[in-house]
Amino acid sequence: MGDREKSICPFCGVGCGVVLDDSGKGRGWKAAVNRRGELCPKGVAAYDVLGHDDRLTEPQVRDGDEFVTVSWETAFSRIEREFDRIVDEHGPDALGFFASSSCTNEENYVFQKLARVLGTNNVDNCARLCHSSTVAAMQSRFGAGAMTNTLNDLVDADCFLVWGSNPAEQHPIIFSSYLAPAVNRGATMVHIDPRKNRTTELAEYHLPVKPGYDIPLLNSICAVIFEEGLADEDFLWKRVSEVAQFRTFVSHVDVDTSAKLAGVAPDDVREVARIYASADRAAAFTGMGMSQHRYGTANVHALINLVLVTGNIGRRGTGVNPLRGKNNVQGASDVGCLPDVLPGYRPVTDTDARRALAELWGVEPPPKPGVTEVEMTHDFGGEIRGAFVFGENIGATEPNVSRISEELDSLDCLVVQDIFPNDTTAQADVILPASSWAEKSGTVTNTDRQVQRMRQSNEPPGNARTDLEIICELGNRLTDESFDYDSPEVVFSELAEATRQYAGMSYAGIGEDSQRWPFSAEAEAGTGVLHRDRFSNGKRRAPLVPVEHVEPVDERGSDGDETPVLTTGRVIEHFNSGVVTRRSGVLTHLRSTDALQIHPDDAAERGITDGDQVVILNDIGRVRAVAAVTPAIRRGVAFITFHFAEQLVNRLTGDELDPESKIPTYKHIEVRVEREK
Repeated sequence: MGDREKSICPFCGVGCGVVLDDSGKGRGWKAAVNRRGELCPKGVAAYDVLGHDDRLTEPQVRDGDEFVTVSWETAFSRIEREFDRIVDEHGPDALGFFASSSCTNEENYVFQKLARVLGTNNVDNCARLCHSSTVAAMQSRFGAGAMTNTLNDLVDADCFLVWGSNPAEQHPIIFSSYLAPAVNRGATMVHIDPRKNRTTELAEYHLPVKPGYDIPLLNSICAVIFEEGLADEDFLWKRVSEVAQFRTFVSHVDVDTSAKLAGVAPDDVREVARIYASADRAAAFTGMGMSQHRYGTANVHALINLVLVTGNIGRRGTGVNPLRGKNNVQGASDVGCLPDVLPGYRPVTDTDARRALAELWGVEPPPKPGVTEVEMTHDFGGEIRGAFVFGENIGATEPNVSRISEELDSLDCLVVQDIFPNDTTAQADVILPASSWAEKSGTVTNTDRQVQRMRQSNEPPGNARTDLEIICELGNRLTDESFDYDSPEVVFSELAEATRQYAGMSYAGIGEDSQRWPFSAEAEAGTGVLHRDRFSNGKRRAPLVPVEHVEPVDERGSDGDETPVLTTGRVIEHFNSGVVTRRSGVLTHLRSTDALQIHPDDAAERGITDGDQVVILNDIGRVRAVAAVTPAIRRGVAFITFHFAEQLVNRLTGDELDPESKIPTYKHIEVRVEREK
């Protein structure tokens, strides 16, 4: 171990290589993804917070309204006593486990194993909040809910359809190293988003879709493709089913009406349909702008229809490519941190899968699917009596955080393992000081399925411990099974046996490069393009699925005609709830205040001018921000980040969930905007 150990950036899902420079800042090295050694501002500042004064360095337990510093033995004993009592009185399903998509595969694998050895499948991770609808749709149609292509092969595309994503700010190295060079060589980019942003600057076409109206826009594009004979008939014949029914469905789609409903000019819809369908290789990228809706799964089904109709899957430069948010959203899900599937996405209801794990673990996981993390929070104080939150700030990132605050208080025992005080630690019964990304080793899996190694360069501060050490200690105390792992590498060997996509991978094989799942000895780096001859579910054909538009009516009764719709996103300098990046002096200096983007017409109607203090409110809550009056946002829509409002924007997010994926509705929040008096 040394302070120049090569590692992987702890922020977004790109997976850039980072190493400590002589200046004390992060410097890129030529890793599997950032082959030229580039980094974004967050990667440069990644080492800034390691020795921050706010770091949690001692175990703490609640004593009334105060926290008291205690020994590790006292903290562990309290957890052991409280969790044992909860299981004895209410059963193991009275416990909820919140895994961390910011932590390693090894830590998450042991974490979900702990939950299941205890007897519950109540384990989930923040993929539920960002990409669960994308995974649900892709899994049901293709048999795999992951990026279908690789970043390397996507440079062969003639057309990029970027829908509900802003990679220039959210995944900047993908944008600068893969998308921009392809566009500069002649590829056409189409950007579908309610506002113009840094990604739009590279796009030849921008369709400013109204939030909640992706389906009529996608259906109208498919209708144009069939009307004008642009469908890939050979691909439809060989690889697609339910084609006749879908032709009938889109034949009833009125293109002009659907386009206007989506807030897009019909001529633009027709032109984009021709560009996408006529390209030899067209790659679709999707993000949380499409997934985080009440009908997010339906949105992705409609996108998959477009991809299948044009034959843009199973080849280089094509596919459906969700861009993952955190550095290990993909890996945390791969290794089993989901309530309905075991490691490798085998259903918990699969008897053979449970028996295989029983041979490996010594105990069979339970057959009853658990509940999702949002559903768990709604059951706090009821069916769920105790919770273990590992490296996530659910007190800020869950929807309707005012309600979450009350629900956290209703738990018999809340255990939080983290590196900084945050909204969730403030309500904990036990706080366990953990390790940051640079203070531990392990693997993470990036957005295009590459497994890479992180290497420890620093020791945890004070009396903090590594995450894996903490979880293993609790495994030994709370169960009768052994959680004595000598190293992360030993854990990886076991998880590779339990997770079929990782079978055959090793630390030695990964080295300073990567191995991609699904892995095979024949393909040294793993399989790049998925679904070439057959889909991952073993079927040769995937079905077309008619998707009907449902008006995005808010459950509180407002139809949105007189009030703007609020949507959210990131800026390049900050990340998620901002717990880490707001403690970096460099990043905070770059953008230290939050702003509400609002169209000039909407602002004028409310007497708002640029720079005014405004209040954004609805029946759930209110937040304050500074108005940024700009035509970059479409009329009737407002935009704010979720990093650093005076009160985080999830005070305004309601309880409505996608019925299939259970994802919250973060991208269609009905609000009122007023100039602060």
